[in-house]
Amino acid sequence: MSRIRNATIVAVLTVVPLLVLSPLAIAADGEGLYGRTNDKVITFFSFGVIAFFAILVTVGSVIQHRLETRKERVREDIERLRQP
Repeated sequence: MSRIRNATIVAVLTVVPLLVLSPLAIAADGEGLYGRTNDKVITFFSFGVIAFFAILVTVGSVIQHRLETRKERVREDIERLRQP
């Protein structure tokens, strides 16, 4: 019974603010915080998203490669020190 009550409370606390704030989202002909948008704004924003993920993947790959080479170097040092 407690789980159902908690789930209901969470649902109400989630939905009510959304219902209260939803008229603000569509006010002024759908203009958001940025203002009126055109094709140029959308295109540059989309290019920014593409560039962000390309840079994220590249930086992540470089970090992973450096960590792998470091791990291999440490593994080789341990093996070298073990052998009499």
